[in-house]
Formats: sequence, C-alpha cells, structure tokens
Amino acid sequence: MSGCADTADDLVQETMLKAWAARKSFIAGSSIQAWTFVILRNTYRSALRKNRFTEPYDDAVAERVLSAPASQHHPIHLADLRRALLDLPPNQREAIILVGAGGYSYEEAASISGCALGTIKSRISRAREGLSHILDTGRFTAHSKEQDISGENAFREIMLAVDQMAM
Repeated sequence: MSGCADTADDLVQETMLKAWAARKSFIAGSSIQAWTFVILRNTYRSALRKNRFTEPYDDAVAERVLSAPASQHHPIHLADLRRALLDLPPNQREAIILVGAGGYSYEEAASISGCALGTIKSRISRAREGLSHILDTGRFTAHSKEQDISGENAFREIMLAVDQMAM
C-alpha cells in the first residue's frame, strides 16, 4: 500500500494498536483478517489525508531555515525605541511601557494608571501606532534627539521607568 518499508511497519503497528483497542467490537465468527484489513486501510487513508500538506524532512533545507538571517530589513535599536517613546504623549508612553516592557496585563496596567481597562487598551493601541510611525519614518523630535544614548543605557532607563510607574 505505502510503497515504503518503514511506512508499512508503522502502518502495521498502528493497525494492531487500533485493533487491540477495538477488540470488543470484533464479531466472533467473522474474518479477523478482513476486519484488520479494514482498520489498516482506514488508518492508511487517514494518514494520507493528514499528511497531504507536509513535505519529507530534508537536512539541507532544515539547515538553511535554521540558519536564516533575521527577517527585519532594518533592526530596531533599543536607543531608537527609547527616543521614540519620549515622543509619545505621557499617558500612551506609560501604558506601552507598563505592558510592553514591564509585562503587566492590561488589567494591572489600568490599575496602576488609575484608568479604565478600555482606556488602557486604547492608549496602548495608539502608542503602538505612534511608535510604528516614528520608527518607520525616523522622525524623532528635537527633544528626543538630544537624549541619544547607548542601547544598554536605553534598556536600563526603560526598565527604571517601569519600576517608577509600578510604585
């Protein structure tokens, strides 16, 4: 049926497991060979349907996929993210820092900010759009350009902001 010895072995093992599990449904006096063949055929067809969209494993392809470069065309530097955060309105900055950097849930961020859940969701949505626009265009305000720092220091400042907001 399968044309491959390994697949045939797997198919027979799976058939025997299914036959054993369904042994109470076997009718005494009927052909056990026909009964197990029906199980075998159905198992094979199910496997064909299930594996219809899969490709066989190829070591060379797997190696290329696993070692593929990052998909970003322009990596976002943490310092740029920090500068973009400075360009957001304070309430949006607070919301996105609490949820994005602090890992707080929307409910926790709303509680910390002292606002409704819907308000925090709206602020985060607007903050994401704003950050995306600023980072895509590279248009930082003069205020945020003045505060250009290293990525490591940017990370420290963002996490310090999380701690301050959560107090």
